[in-house]
This record gives sequence, structure tokens and C-alpha cells, in this order.
Amino acid sequence: MSSVKIENVRVLDPINKTDRVQTVFIENGKLVAETANVTETIDGQGKWLMPTMVDLCARLREPGQQQHGTLKSEGKAARDNGILHVFTPPDSKPIVQDNGALIHGLVEKAMLDGGIYLQVIGAQTQGLKGNQPANMAGLKKGGCTAVSNASAPFADDDVVIRTLEYAAGLNMTVVFYAEEPQIAKDGCVHEGFIASRQGLPMIPALAETVAIAKYLLMIEATGVRAHFGLLSCGASVELIKNAKAKGLPVTCDVAMHQLHLTDNLIDGFNSLAHVRPPLRSEQDKALLRQGVKEGVIDAITTHHEPLSSSAKMAPFAETQPGFTAFDTFVPFGIQLINEGLFEPLEWVEKVTVAPAKVANMFERWTEEAGWALLDPKLEWIITKESIISQGKNTPLINQKVVGKVLQTFAV
Repeated sequence: MSSVKIENVRVLDPINKTDRVQTVFIENGKLVAETANVTETIDGQGKWLMPTMVDLCARLREPGQQQHGTLKSEGKAARDNGILHVFTPPDSKPIVQDNGALIHGLVEKAMLDGGIYLQVIGAQTQGLKGNQPANMAGLKKGGCTAVSNASAPFADDDVVIRTLEYAAGLNMTVVFYAEEPQIAKDGCVHEGFIASRQGLPMIPALAETVAIAKYLLMIEATGVRAHFGLLSCGASVELIKNAKAKGLPVTCDVAMHQLHLTDNLIDGFNSLAHVRPPLRSEQDKALLRQGVKEGVIDAITTHHEPLSSSAKMAPFAETQPGFTAFDTFVPFGIQLINEGLFEPLEWVEKVTVAPAKVANMFERWTEEAGWALLDPKLEWIITKESIISQGKNTPLINQKVVGKVLQTFAV
């Protein structure tokens, strides 16, 4: 059996909470004791070795939207960027995530085509129509551990309560991407000066915070385990902090781009900056960073949404929201470290151990996780050619970034 020797590499191990420079041997994606059967030796001087990452929210576009991405293209993008475990919301087109039998096929195809461990979040209501609970027992049998209605609205709050009770009885997690439809309406950007000047329809922070506050009351009443994905507002952090202080079974995450980018990018009707939830204010960004640092926000996700070039070519409000994000995830993480928000091991924990625990798959992840070798000082330019994902939709095109995964050692 062949193995790789990496000399003098900085090993960031959040499982054992160790950070040290050493020489390691990797065999079939696992660290092993010294062996004579070495087929490749790598100079790890100045490089970091970390476990492969867990992504709690990425849309891979298959089935049904292969013009934007496929399990093969996005699986390769995730894997080459050090991400082996990927959770995807239940809003593919057509929606198949309300059928446990079909979900098993998606998981197998993701491994066969893209080499990743796909975790499908099941549909909370039938067809995501918001009227009737989905067959959650069947979804659980098909391998789902969580359900969500993604960004689709519910017919009324009674439906929400019934689905929470159903999920609680099955010990399944409910994932909320909180947005109150009556407040968000037809908005597409953060409610602020730039949106007002450009006359763009707005999504106020209240759309998120009102929804979170309402769902927290329902969570308290039903006892369901819940996760709030893709927080975008500083006030949301305070709501989650208070809920955790009360002992409610809630966790949350934030998209990496919300820790770096703000609504300044929409100036000039830049449709590449159109994402939902929208990029918000500098104050929101600062409070989200504080929430991650303090542990109120449990994990950082990519919120990867690859799109074809035509999806961004209409007038701003008519374009599809979303960023391609697998390729920029590590550079953005390195930037957080370089700006002093995290020590390297702290950041690694937020993208590996923390999301694995949120997803209640820590033991499984430790068995399936490989290792990623990265260069934290490698400078490169984000171009359409350098992006591995099929989607090239990012407002960071032609920007210089630092940090890149050089090789992924998968199990």
C-alpha cells in the first residue's frame, strides 16, 4: 500500500487540539505511523495540513439545473478545495428531496461523479409547497437527518408547527433559512443608502429577525432541534445568543462572504453582488464576525451557488442570486486569520469539527475525513480560468487573494 510523506508541515488538528510542525505519513487519506512504503515525498515547509472541511450549505444544481453545475463539476470543485462533506438544501428543480428513495441515488451519484460525501437536507413540506408535511419518516429512512423548506414560504404558521412536531418525534433537525415573506416581498438587496439611491427593491433586516423570533417561539414550544442557516444580520446574532442562553436546542451558521463583503458591492447595479440573503452593512459584518469569534455562530459555510453567465445578465432585480464560493472559501478563511480574527486552529475548527457537530455526524466525519494540504501564503488571481467550479459568478473576479489548497488526500 502506497503512502505519502510530507516533511516539516504545520499540522492543524482540531480533533486533538494540536498545532505543530512535524513530518507525517498519509495512507488512503489517513495519518499513519512512519512507513517504508513511501511513493511520494512532499516538502511541507511553510504549508499547512488540516482535515477536510464540512460545508453546511451548497447548491450543486443537479438534478435539473445542469446548465449551472453538476455533481461532477461541483464535486470536483469542492474536493479540490478541501471540502469532502457537503450538505445541500432541498430546492433542486425538479424537487426530489421529498422522496427518500430518490435521495439515496443522489448520494451515490455525488460520490461516483464528484468524489464527495453528499448530505441531502430533506423537504419539510411536500414539494416545498408549504401546505402539507413531507413524509419525514421516509426521508429519514432514505438517509436524511434534517429537513428544511429552504427559501419557500409556508402556507401558514400552523403548517410550520405541525412539521416541527413531526420532526421532533423523529429526532430530526429542522433547518431554517429565515426570511419573513410579507416583509421581504419582492426585495433583492439590503435596505440601505445604496439600494435607495439606485431604486432597487429592498429586504430589511427585519425580514430575517422577525422570522427568527417567531421560529424560536415555535422551537421552544415543540422542543425540536433546529439550525438557522446563513445569518446575515447583527440583530440575528443577539436573538440566537439569547435562545442559547435559555437552553433552546439551536445552532446557526454564516456564509463566509457575509464576513467579508457588504452592500457597497451592489453599487453600479453589479449583478455579481446579488445574493440572498443580501450583502448587508459594515455594522452587520462586524457583528457577524463577533458572533463567530464568541461562538454564538457555530460554523462557517460556503453558501456555494454556481450560476451560468446568462443568469447574471438581466437587470439587477431580475438576475438570479448567488455566488460561486468553493474556490474562495480558503482564501477568505486565511484573510480572517491574517486580519487577527482567528488563530489558524480556531478557523480550522469552524469549518471542520464545528459543522460536523452541528450536523450530528462528528463520529462519522472523523472516519471519512481526509486531509488537505494548503499554502497559506500563495498569492493568486481569481479569474474565470482559475475557478474550478462550473459557475464563475463572483464579484471577486480579477482580485488578488492569498491562500490555496494544493492537494486533497481523501479517504
